[in-house]
Amino acid sequence: MPLSYDKNKVRILLLEGISPTARAVLKSAGYTNIEEYPKALAGNDLIEKLAGVRVLGIRSTTQLSKDALESADKLMVVGCFCIGTNQVDLGMALTCGIPVFNAPFANTRSVAELAISSIIALMRRTPEKNLALHRGIWTKSAKGSREVRGKTLGIVGYGNIGTQLSVLAEHLGMNVYYYDIEKKLPLGNTRPISTFHELLQISDVVSLHVPETSGTKNMIGAKEIALMKPGACLINYSRGKVVDIEALAEALKSGHLAGAAIDVFPKEPKSKDEEFVSPLRGLDNALLSPHVGGSTEEAQEAIGIEVADKIVRYIDNGSTTGAVNFPHVALPQHPGAYRILNIHKNIPGVLGQLNAVFAEAKANVAGQFLQTNTEIGYVVTDIAGVGDPEIFRAALKTIPGSIRTRILH
Repeated sequence: MPLSYDKNKVRILLLEGISPTARAVLKSAGYTNIEEYPKALAGNDLIEKLAGVRVLGIRSTTQLSKDALESADKLMVVGCFCIGTNQVDLGMALTCGIPVFNAPFANTRSVAELAISSIIALMRRTPEKNLALHRGIWTKSAKGSREVRGKTLGIVGYGNIGTQLSVLAEHLGMNVYYYDIEKKLPLGNTRPISTFHELLQISDVVSLHVPETSGTKNMIGAKEIALMKPGACLINYSRGKVVDIEALAEALKSGHLAGAAIDVFPKEPKSKDEEFVSPLRGLDNALLSPHVGGSTEEAQEAIGIEVADKIVRYIDNGSTTGAVNFPHVALPQHPGAYRILNIHKNIPGVLGQLNAVFAEAKANVAGQFLQTNTEIGYVVTDIAGVGDPEIFRAALKTIPGSIRTRILH
């Protein structure tokens, strides 16, 4: 049955050079009103551009603040074409009834491969030798250059990336241990360590793969670095605020750590026109990259497909599986029925009032799906038979706590 809106009128805004695969998925689903920008937008520029936009796609640079979300009165879904969602005020998006989708797994392999390549480079001290040659200095020596085979890798955060890295490292002959705040099933011969400090003490290389939370902020500081083996290496391809950069710089200068590979920083330039400033600059044993852990063509293509597909399923069907801030509802198709999707505050009595509206209209409810979190409820009701579904919209709007109602038919 036809949808209750013209797909060609659904305005879609894609920022930050999102992969063309996203456009392809959207167009194949019938959404052609797509505007794309190669860069991020900020402040008033972003607020002005969001006027009338129904779907917004961003990557990691665009900051979707409370003000931007409040001004975007037509916005109904946000796609973060990346892993992280720190750039979005998720609480405000939830309050506005806007689900936010991301791609938590699509660039897992890319990050793991970069980490394994950095482990080898740091252990062989190739970054320092490379810079010496650029200065005309021939440093042919085996001093401080080590094989990774037989060495110990400590992984902090045994999630999607951590597990992939453990498999690759084992194939290189490394002894792999991990620490995670949750119990995880180890792959291969990888073994868990009961305490974070013990992992630091036994590892030749420590690789961080944790989210940014209050518990992980500066989890590697001067105290933790002092626990690491003299000559050990540190890799951070997780979040910039996980490591105390000043403390790391001192450890690299003193030689306590042989090297570090850092892809994320506490403060990152908003564009290529802004200078990158860090105490790690100028240190030959610091292998730095500009937040490109997941930036491979393969990963970006996969991310474009995954996030765009989630957006299409939400717009066309109402499914919210994979949303980072919303109750998850996986919905079947609804042939022969129209679908009413209501987002409301999670307060007592809303569902009863909503069903009273249907009962009063003698509606034939073919199916109903409800999920809640601490803040909102998401109820989807399929109404069978003929009739004008718009008669419900005004009635549902009057229910205290109702945030937004969409109708598909």
